[in-house]
Parts: sequence; structure tokens; C-alpha cells
Amino acid sequence: MKRIILQPGQEHRLLAGHPWVFDNEVKSVVGPDGIPKVCPEGLAILEPGELVDVESSRKTYIGRAFANPHSKIVARLFSPSKEGVDKGFFKARLRNAVERRRRNYNLETESERLVFAEADLLPGLIIDRFVGWPAIQAEPYIVEKNKSGQTIHFDMLRDALGAPGIWLSVQFLSYGLDLRKELILSALEEVIGPVQGIIERDDSQVRSLEGLPRVSDVVSGTFPEGGICILENGLPFIADPVEGQKTGHFLDQRDNRLRAARYTTGKQVLDMCCHTGGFAIHAARAGASSVLAADISPQALDMVRRNALLNGVSDRVSVEAGDVFELLRSYERKHSQFDVIILDPPAFTKSHKAIEGAIRGYKEINLRALSLLRRGGVLVTCSCSQAMTEGRFKAMIQDAAMDAEKRLHLLEFGYQAPDHPILVGYEESLYLKCGVYQVL
Repeated sequence: MKRIILQPGQEHRLLAGHPWVFDNEVKSVVGPDGIPKVCPEGLAILEPGELVDVESSRKTYIGRAFANPHSKIVARLFSPSKEGVDKGFFKARLRNAVERRRRNYNLETESERLVFAEADLLPGLIIDRFVGWPAIQAEPYIVEKNKSGQTIHFDMLRDALGAPGIWLSVQFLSYGLDLRKELILSALEEVIGPVQGIIERDDSQVRSLEGLPRVSDVVSGTFPEGGICILENGLPFIADPVEGQKTGHFLDQRDNRLRAARYTTGKQVLDMCCHTGGFAIHAARAGASSVLAADISPQALDMVRRNALLNGVSDRVSVEAGDVFELLRSYERKHSQFDVIILDPPAFTKSHKAIEGAIRGYKEINLRALSLLRRGGVLVTCSCSQAMTEGRFKAMIQDAAMDAEKRLHLLEFGYQAPDHPILVGYEESLYLKCGVYQVL
């Protein structure tokens, strides 16, 4: 087993729980011959995806990792012991991940993120599990029931449409786990049983940084054209892991959507960067008088229309296509006013290097949103940028409020849903922030 020896003083972050070793933190690599090779030359003896042991400069054992000499993250720790990696290893890790979800979710009826990469001690592996019915089958039935005023619930759908199917959307974002893809998929089948289909959505830029090709395909089973109908917080939504963004539906915001909806009854709501309408539909179902859902993607807005029809709120949900910065400026020029504004933009930066520019972008949209809110209005503002820490995020809101000459109360603050666990010591796992503020 090859060994990575760290530069002096670089072990503290890792011993505190962070799972990444960066290339500039490595002093040398010890090969099978036992001779240390000083870096950067030492990295050349590593094979992408192989197992390595990581030690401090004083030879303190830190843990076992997957190596990748072609990535800035040269090693991803997965165990504090000298643990082997076989199907039994993956089955045990997957079972543990499933059991953690059972504490918060009914796995028979709810969709969830089954594996959240490093936070579930499976570096770079993302698995979303969708429970639902083919949309081509479910949509006509649900829309018809809406006309008669019936409340849609799981038992009704199961009785009418049969038992729901299960589909998995998977991402292999590290070389070590991509190399063991077939082993992981086999272990997954044994742990959770047969599924209708598995969709690989490895079209992320992270794959390129790992030296891996981008892939997007149905790797086993089938997936129904037009997507599937799932229930989120009891509301029906269309999810499309094949054609949608990332793994098909942003499950991480489910709790924040409920949180925001509590402030929307009887209100005029603006949902910016609405994607497929998660916040917008929750707001409309909570009794908003009107909801304007805006996004740069026409395809996403088509899905908003479908989800509005599916929830019987088409009469109160309208859509507009455009860039978030341009649309907010146009609403200012028109002197538009809203009672509730929701900002859920994509990550403005993926790294700490670009954080200052990202902060400026976040501040601009929040400042403009504050200028569009009526007195007593509520701003629901989110960031999914890992580099935008909670402290930076709250400081940015404070600066935006000062420039907008507004005073705010912080009503609530939320994070990602618990199926996206936060690993202590690994700050990147706490990526989603959601603040609810009221204008005084």
C-alpha cells in the first residue's frame, strides 16, 4: 500500500474530520519499495483511484483514502482505519446511509437523497431515490381529481395507479468511486432491492476536474418519457432525472419551501430563479393571491406550468423568462411591489477564489429585491454556494439592507434537508443557507 506523507502541520484539519488532502499539502509519497519520493515528483507514482494510506509528517496515521494525482484533491479520505474496499464495504456504507434516512423519512412513500458523498463517507457518490409514478399515467388522473376539489394523497394515488416505482439518479464525482462503479451498483441493488431504472447524471464539471468524461445515460432499466410524478410535502411534482438539471429535482429545499410558504397566504409573491416551481407551488397551495415565477430556462418554466396544473393553482401562478439581474432591474423600473420575494439562485461560485465576485452578485439581487418589497414584506433568500459561508451570507444581507436603507428582522434561518447531512469538520457539506427576513 502506498503512503502519502503530509507537510508539517497539515494534519490538523484532517484529524478534525475534513476528508480532502490537497496536492500542495503532500510532502512525499512512499511507494512499494519504501523509498519516499518528494513531491511533486512523488505524485507521479500514484494511480488514479487506487487506495493509499495518509500519514502526518511525524508518521501519525490519519486514514485510508482514494487517490487521484490528476486532481487538486489528491486524496479523499473514507476511513480512519486500514479498511479494505469490496462489495461488503459498499453494502455496509449504503445500509448505514439508508438507516440514517429512516429517522426523518418514510422510505415507502417519500423521495430522498440516499447518499450525500463525503457526508455519508462515500467520497464523490451522490444517489437520489425517487418514489413515484410515470407522469403520463399520473398527470391526467391528478388534474381530473383537482377539478372535483379532491385532496391528492399517497394512498389515493396508490389505489388508483398501483404501487409506486423507484428510480435512482446517481453521480460518480470522484475517480476512486467511478473506478468501482459496477461494484457499487451491484451493492446498491442488494441493499435496496430492484428498481425501475437507474439514471447516471455524470455531466458535472466536477468530473472534468477529476479527469473523468461527462456521462448522462440510463444505465439500467427504463425511465418514462415525460418524467415521473413524486410527492413532496404531500404536493405532487414532476421530476425528470433524465432531462432535468443535476439529479432531476432539488430535494434539498423541501423544508425551506414549507418554511417560506407560511408567509405567503393572501400575498403577492415573486419567486426568482424558480427552477421547476418548488417554492412557487408551495406558496400558491398555501393561499398566495398571486405568484410570479421567473427563471432563465424556458424548459424549467414549462415544468412550472405543468406543476401548477398538477396542483390546481394555474390561475394564480404566472411565469416569466429572463436573467435574474435583468428581471429585477426591470421590475424596479416598473415600480413593481411584492409582499414576499424568494431568491434561490444557482451557485455564483464553486470556489473560494471567486468569492468576492459572488458576494457582489448576491448583494445586488438581494438589494434589488429589498427595494421591491412592501413595508412588512418578507424576503426569503438562499445561497447554495459552498464558499459562501453562513457568516458571509448573513453579513452580505446586512450590507444589502444598509444600502437599501431598510431595517430587517431575521424571522427564521434554515439549511438543507436532513437527507443531505452536514459532516462536522467538513464545512463544504453545509452548503445551503436560507434566511427569512421581514422588512420593518
